Order: sequence, then C-alpha cells, then structure tokens
Amino acid sequence: IGAGKHVVTANKALIAHHGNEIFDAARRAGVAVGFEAAVAGGIPIIKTLREGLAGNRIDGLAGIINGTANYILTQMRDAGLDFATALADAQRLGYAEADPSFDIDGVDAAHKLAILASIAFGMPLCFDQVQVHGIRNLSAVDVDYAGQLGYRLKLLGIARRSPAGVQLRVHPTLLPQRHLLAQVDGVINAVLVDSDALGQSLYYGAGAGAGPTASAVVADLVDIARALTIDPEHRVPYLAFHHDHLQALPVLPDDAVESAFYLRLTALDQPGVLADVTRILGDLGISIEAILQKEPAPGASHVAVILLTHTVRERALRDAIARIEALPSIDGSVVSLHLDHLEH
Repeated sequence: IGAGKHVVTANKALIAHHGNEIFDAARRAGVAVGFEAAVAGGIPIIKTLREGLAGNRIDGLAGIINGTANYILTQMRDAGLDFATALADAQRLGYAEADPSFDIDGVDAAHKLAILASIAFGMPLCFDQVQVHGIRNLSAVDVDYAGQLGYRLKLLGIARRSPAGVQLRVHPTLLPQRHLLAQVDGVINAVLVDSDALGQSLYYGAGAGAGPTASAVVADLVDIARALTIDPEHRVPYLAFHHDHLQALPVLPDDAVESAFYLRLTALDQPGVLADVTRILGDLGISIEAILQKEPAPGASHVAVILLTHTVRERALRDAIARIEALPSIDGSVVSLHLDHLEH
C-alpha cells in the first residue's frame, strides 16, 4: 500500500484484526484492497452485502462459515462418530489442519463474522468484541438428542442489531431440521441474510479449496481492473459505507443476549427431581418448551433429562444453571447450547 500497489488477500485474520488501519492506509494512498476470498470461499458474499443489497437495511445475518466444523458436526450426526474421531477423519481428508484450534474453537468463524457484520451494519471492524464458543467440547449424545427433538447442531456465526445494540456471536446452535441452514452439510458454507426490502436470502457454496478461492481472488482482480479509471473517492467503500459514515455501534455483552436454549442434566432417578428443576426455572421467569427424559440404563441410579427453553436472557439462564447444579440430586455440570429458529 505504501508503494501505491493495489492489494488482494484471502487472509481473514489479517482483515479482522487490522482491517481498520489497512483500509485507512489504502484510502490515503488511493489504492484498492480486495478481500472477497477471506469469507465463505467462492460465495460472493462480500460483493452481495456491499453492492447487491445496497438498497436494503440489513438487520441480521447467520452463517455456517467454517467448513471444517460443519464437516465434523455432519459426521457426528450421520455416522454417529464422537468428536475426536470426526476430527481425525477431517484431518485425514485434509479438511482440518494438524493444529485445528482456529476451526474447532470458533476463531476462524469469528474472524469472518466480524468482517460480515462490519459490512452489513456499517460499523468499524471489532473482532475483539465477538463472543466465541467452539465445538471442541461437544458431545455426541447432544448431537443425538438434538436429532430426537427435531433439531440439528451447527456452528453458526450470528450478527443481529437492535435498538439496544449489536449481537456478535459464534457458537454451536440447534436449528430446526427443516430450516435451510440445517440442510447445509459437509464442508459447504452458507450465509442467511435478513434485510428490510428483500427479506431473507440465502447464499450457498464451497467455502474453501483451490477453485473457490481462485474464483474470489480473480473476481477481486477484475473489480480492481475495472475501477482503475475511477476516482478513488468514488469507488465502492471497503465496508460498504464511506469511512466518515461508519458508526461505532454498541456490541451487547454475552449475558445480555436473549436466546432459547437446550439444557441437558444428569439427575437421580427419583420423584421430585424434575419438580425442583422446573421450580428454579420458573422462579427466574424461564419457561420450558419441551422436556425429554431418557430411561436409565439397567442398574443406573441417574437419568439424562433434556429441556428446551423459550427465549431467555443469558444472564438469567446462567443463574438458573448455577442453582440447578447445586441441587443434591444433580450429578455434574449442566450442558447448555443455544437454540435458534432464525426467524425474520
């Protein structure tokens, strides 16, 4: 940039961490920075948000934006594999690195979500405010129970805005089996966008690989070539809005987010236990949508209980979990996972 060269990159971490300063330097130098390949491989989601949906106010988006994690979750569901075996399979096929931390801990998806949210909402990049929870500790039993209840588990990047602020979060999420994003399997990526004029629209395709990445890189090269004769001040802005109009929107902390939840607890197989749990939830204003109680194994003293809640503020849910775990009839920790219908 300092030498007056245009730049094309597929490095999502670079843009997520340093995009604000890179774009500022590029503006001052009058050069272009293309980064379509940094998010969702060959899907032209950057161009779509920045140009194709320019006539819309974007209120939210949700995406499967890490193919490695999606492949692992697909194998856990379809082949009945545990997490470690599914990860080893992904590494054997070249879908996961020798050190897969960025993929399975949600960091890679968080890099991409930070970029998408900035373009969608016209705000500076703020990767350090994304709430990130990966799939490393996900159990095969929860994948199975989700299926029994009519849901599928996906690692989602979710960005929503409301009068209170912006939600930026990456975490495993239960989706209804019939939802379009729930049908996205293997290493494929997909991004669902909510906008005022168009409504919901879905962008689906290969999220990585030589061909998809090359497709996005060449598209950026063509865009830059076409823009060479355009005054730099009139080129398409990097984050969709002119830099003077970017707004530093407040990002909601984790415990202020509202969501429905899946809870799995291990309880003594005796009368009154479920009543104690539901009383705690009721005292904190948490209503239950569904309950699944499994039969105990022969000779076992404990039984698995799965509850689905209606929408609740995460702070209240954490209080409820702490109280439930303190019950003498509850063994170990309560597993909690987000549940979302992604309704417009």
